[in-house]
Amino acid sequence: MRAEILCILVWLLGCSGCKGQGSNAFSSAEPVRIHRFDKALLRLIESDNDVTIQGELLCDYPEMMDVVGKGVLNMPTPETPGFFERLTRYYSEPTLKGLYRDALALYDSISDIEQQLGSAFAYLGAHFREMPIPRVYMHVSGLNQNVLVAEHLLSVSIDKYMGKDYPLYQRFFYDFQREKMQRAHILPDYLSGWLMSEYPFTEREDVLLDRMIYEGKIKYIVSQALPAIPPHVLMGYTEEAYAWCGKNEPEVWKTIVGRKHLYTPDLITTRKYIEETPAAFLAEEAPGYIGVWIGWQIVRRYMEETGATPAMLMQETEAQKILTLSKYKPF
Repeated sequence: MRAEILCILVWLLGCSGCKGQGSNAFSSAEPVRIHRFDKALLRLIESDNDVTIQGELLCDYPEMMDVVGKGVLNMPTPETPGFFERLTRYYSEPTLKGLYRDALALYDSISDIEQQLGSAFAYLGAHFREMPIPRVYMHVSGLNQNVLVAEHLLSVSIDKYMGKDYPLYQRFFYDFQREKMQRAHILPDYLSGWLMSEYPFTEREDVLLDRMIYEGKIKYIVSQALPAIPPHVLMGYTEEAYAWCGKNEPEVWKTIVGRKHLYTPDLITTRKYIEETPAAFLAEEAPGYIGVWIGWQIVRRYMEETGATPAMLMQETEAQKILTLSKYKPF
């Protein structure tokens, strides 16, 4: 198993113009089975740490026990002394336990997610012949990481998708954050998490163009694999926020270029364009992820101009080359 665990914080997005949105040619693909680690773990929590159930979990879900231990509990392995005591203590906190039960009730049936995930992974398998298909799980993290990824393993934390009006969310999250905490975001988060693990970012973290193009590539592939999901939902935007981006695209691009933010190495500035916090430094109504949205538009036009395949897109690491060949000029 990979040493690292990737914690993906919902960067998901949509494609402007909606080209390619609609029916999925792989819609008849076999569903992907999602292994319900979430249900299995709750049995342990409600059994008051029954040693028999401990053994069953270690036997049936060894990788998930390891990944959750590292990603949620910050414990090296399940063999660490006190592992199960800390695990049950963490999940037995009354508010978290209530959230856990609510999550399992809401996601008792997930056949719709399994079917759509099967179609999406069929798309990835057709375009990325060497890409492995992971074993897919669900877990509960206690409002922690949205997605956990390890070698051949992919899991989402279903307690982060209880619906934007879920009462507990009102206490901890802003409106723009709750917009993404809905069932429709599970599929894009699964795919984004897996693509980011298979094609990790290796360019300059402090250069806006590099980050924009990378994020745009991920979002483009997700939009193609999930064509039935509306673009504003994929972005985690309201329809109004998405419309604002389209209307103000020329002004946003002019601002990026005019302020010399595109190439100047500046990690703080770059993060302002990529993070989920509304981009008030650009305009009062500018939503978060605005740099990701622009990156997506560049990548979409690059694909239209060059006819590159999805695999060719992900293998191209020169952000400037993609920008140049895209002929991107939103004026």
